[in-house]
Amino acid sequence: MSIFSKNQTKKVVVNADNHGYKPATVTFKVGKPAQLKFIPSNNMGCMNEVVFKDLGVDEKLDGKSEVIINIPTDKPATFNYACGMDMFHGKVVVK
Repeated sequence: MSIFSKNQTKKVVVNADNHGYKPATVTFKVGKPAQLKFIPSNNMGCMNEVVFKDLGVDEKLDGKSEVIINIPTDKPATFNYACGMDMFHGKVVVK
């Protein structure tokens, strides 16, 4: 892979009032470094935590700062994530 390859960065807005994650599904291309930025809002509720069980990620969202999660893109995969109480869900598709 070239050192000049552009990283893939996508944003997800987190808001319990708006029923979760917007967008709920994010797609990345295989083979390019990828990051998912979680953008907090004023009403976080149980969404003050994001959990990617398959990636071993459990990050706190403080409601003020963006949280960046690195997504592995070495092969096609789907990574599901949820809030800390497993009420709101989203997914990342690598293809």
